Amino acid sequence: MRLVVACTLAFAALVPVASLAEGMSCNAAAMEKKLAGAAKTSFLKKCTRDAAAACDMASAEKKLSGAAKTSFTKKCNRDAVG
Repeated sequence: MRLVVACTLAFAALVPVASLAEGMSCNAAAMEKKLAGAAKTSFLKKCTRDAAAACDMASAEKKLSGAAKTSFTKKCNRDAVG
């Protein structure tokens, strides 16, 4: 139980608050904020980078390696970016 809480808190620190609070992907959060052009590009770049870091950290906490790590990270990133 403590591990789940710790993982959740670590993930919350890395993912943008707006997208995490409403359970949105990066693209959905950008649309909700009505971002366009350079602002949207910048937001998506940061959100994607934060999501990748969170997914890498989650895979490390689960002690995944090899194909399992690759598969988990791909799915995690795809879900986070949308």
